[in-house]
Amino acid sequence: MTILAQIEVLEALAAVDAELKDLNDALTVEREGLQSKQTLLSSLDERFERGKKSVEEMEKMRNDLVGEVRQMGLQVERSREKLSRCRTEREANAGQRELEELRKLYRDREQEIERIETLISQARDESGKVSTDRERISGELGASEGDIKGRLSVSEKALAEKTAIRNELVPRLPAPLYRRYEMIRKRKGSAIAHTSSGTCSACHMQLQPMLFQKLLRSEAFDQCPSCNRILYFRPLAPGEVEDPESA
Repeated sequence: MTILAQIEVLEALAAVDAELKDLNDALTVEREGLQSKQTLLSSLDERFERGKKSVEEMEKMRNDLVGEVRQMGLQVERSREKLSRCRTEREANAGQRELEELRKLYRDREQEIERIETLISQARDESGKVSTDRERISGELGASEGDIKGRLSVSEKALAEKTAIRNELVPRLPAPLYRRYEMIRKRKGSAIAHTSSGTCSACHMQLQPMLFQKLLRSEAFDQCPSCNRILYFRPLAPGEVEDPESA
């Protein structure tokens, strides 16, 4: 296989690899965007359920405390009646202490109920905000998910087609040349560069005259001393002007 034929395959392979990179990048963006919204919606669902459960638990605690307060109210009334029937100072003092303790417990329970009511109100407000966010994200996802999946399907089909073309091109290159191509591509992103008048098309560095003369004979590939890409000579087509940056 002549070097000119190898150059033709390398250029075709490089073009396909560039297209594959763009397709993979586009797929990554689409998938990450879809996954991000799905993850956010799942997180909001979990937060909503946790908030709902928390409110239910606090309401049960409050109801239990309300029941205790009612019972304590009855105990306070009974303690008052008991105090009013005391005949001795000792009985009166004991009854007064019992009444004060019951009143203190009663006030503590009332304060605890108020605290829980505040927490319930805050939790409901937070659940309302989470519910609003959840509805918004769910709406956005529902509106865009079909379009995103459609674009993913088109991109995946194009990716499969380009991969098939690449698989046909690879065996046409000598194995050592392909290995070098892959090593450079994985490190640099692109593996080949050409020169038409002594300048590397990739990094725009001026080549040494001896290297340019060697490439000009189109007898072998070389590597750019600056960017290390596979370098070859490509004459300008009629009417073509060299890249001003290269010049």
